[in-house]
Amino acid sequence: MKTQSKLQAATILAAGILSLNTFAGPTATQTVTYEVTAINELAVSAATASLTVNAATSGSAPTAVTDATTSYSITTNETNRKITGAIDSNMPSGVTLSVTLAAPTGATSAGKQALSTSAADLVTSIATINETGKTITYELAATSAAGVVASASKTVTLTITAG
Repeated sequence: MKTQSKLQAATILAAGILSLNTFAGPTATQTVTYEVTAINELAVSAATASLTVNAATSGSAPTAVTDATTSYSITTNETNRKITGAIDSNMPSGVTLSVTLAAPTGATSAGKQALSTSAADLVTSIATINETGKTITYELAATSAAGVVASASKTVTLTITAG
């Protein structure tokens, strides 16, 4: 009796396996779930830029200096983006740090903007894009009333945000 029960169980199991293979067929389908999230990446070519006001024409304000040796790269898959810029603390009295960002294709540069702790719009109307080598131009200007200002640093924060 035990041998017959084992034989029946084996037969049923084999029939079940064969029926699974029989229904599998030559094709199969599968659902793939996918998503592309918002991508907003910004990078600068160098961690530092240096500016020193050290000359003037007699009878005129000190000569402003510029540095256009750095650049930025941008990737965004969203529309209506802008780049803003701010510094970590305000400049000393009589000293102005400004920046101009070249606009990527289809966007608009706001031109030279004085930086402060409040974010200023630097580039607007950015749509889906990925570009590199966009020039950053810094300008440092000082009035005579600023006097001698010891070497110091400011952290400039550039941010992609909704425009």
